[in-house]
Amino acid sequence: MKLYYSPGACSLSPHIALLEAGLPYDLVKVDVRAKKLENGDDFLQINPKGQVPALALDSGELVTEGPVIVQMIADRAAGKNLAPAHGSAERYKLLEWLNFITTELHKNFSPLFAPVLSDDTKAFFKDRLMGKFKYIDGQLAGRDYLLGSQFTVADGYLFTMLAWADRMKFDLSGLPNLTAYKARVAARPKVQEALTKEGLLKAA
Repeated sequence: MKLYYSPGACSLSPHIALLEAGLPYDLVKVDVRAKKLENGDDFLQINPKGQVPALALDSGELVTEGPVIVQMIADRAAGKNLAPAHGSAERYKLLEWLNFITTELHKNFSPLFAPVLSDDTKAFFKDRLMGKFKYIDGQLAGRDYLLGSQFTVADGYLFTMLAWADRMKFDLSGLPNLTAYKARVAARPKVQEALTKEGLLKAA
């Protein structure tokens, strides 16, 4: 498998999933603005959406959209318990979280990365995101991870959004459950490995 990624982008989520799953993969860096690979190849020829993440399977098929990619990774390494079993109530809870993160967090972050938008507009989206983070903080009360005691692919996705919050100077200090959760996920060896491989964390 090949994971097409950009350092620190939402492709960090499936990168964490691949490492947690213990599946073999190659990393291919993408310049998402230029739509080029490091060797100069046109990324649009691989993924016409022009976005990361994209996962090229050994069969030649390309899978896109982060929440779908991470579930597929989890299903290919079922013994790692990165996603509950298909059809279980817990699986639908995972889907609920993945959908919440992708629509309520991920998409509300997008305007903050747009240089053409005014500070007032960005403040609106930042306030909206803080409301979502407060909701998650409440949901994490008494839990190690989003689904309880077991780390799942949804946690890798939420951690990626929390890394973005750091980059955008969000003050989450008033959300103790969320800040403890972020530290807990960050301490996982495979999360540290993903950050190191993407050049976001210096190797010890």
